Amino acid sequence: MKDFSVVIPMANEEEMFRPFIDTLTHTLDHMKCGNVFMVIDTVSKDRTFELCSELSGVDERFITVWAPESRNVVDAYLRGYREALKAGYEFILEMDAGLSHDPKALPMFLKVLDQGNECAFGSRFISGGSIIDSNWRRTFLSRFGTVLSNVLLGTGMHDMTSGFQGFHASIVESFIDYPFHSKAHFYQTELRYLLRKKRYIEIPIHYRAPSPSVSKRAVFNSLAVLGYYFLQRVKGKECCIV
Repeated sequence: MKDFSVVIPMANEEEMFRPFIDTLTHTLDHMKCGNVFMVIDTVSKDRTFELCSELSGVDERFITVWAPESRNVVDAYLRGYREALKAGYEFILEMDAGLSHDPKALPMFLKVLDQGNECAFGSRFISGGSIIDSNWRRTFLSRFGTVLSNVLLGTGMHDMTSGFQGFHASIVESFIDYPFHSKAHFYQTELRYLLRKKRYIEIPIHYRAPSPSVSKRAVFNSLAVLGYYFLQRVKGKECCIV
């Protein structure tokens, strides 16, 4: 199995830090490869940075990245991607912390990337995928966001709002300097739209939503970005990363 890296923004993860890291470590031990870039910025107010630093001191596979320049979660993701590119990894994956995403799915992402696919997108809405421990509002937003995005943007993915995904390094290089309009987690939808012409496969994942709500600011930003790309499409302007 080829070596790979995982990019994980870490903010206020103290409560779930140990269960998540234990599960991730067990997966990496089983795979016998893989490094993790844990990106922390000033949004994190608890002991997450201290815990990450302590972990990096005892397990070199876990690299703590302090990113005070990050203005939002999108900046944190991109900082992690830059660190992974700089380290020379061929496959780079991103996932959420706190067991929102199950680390045991990592081998499946690597398998499809190793088979020649450029992108591997996690999907909760295909056979084998699911959302658990989530209220109806979050589930509705995820499903409705996918339907609305597909209708307005002309895409055809089963899940346009998931944040568990992986790429060949060449794909990361193609979007690392793109001026994303998203300031929150709609970035994943924006990225999937921009990469829609690449070779991709959707992979079933199980998603746990520990937070019962989504901020109004994030929702408004999502609608604004969706509206921007829809208007570009109406104008006949092709927005994609080639």
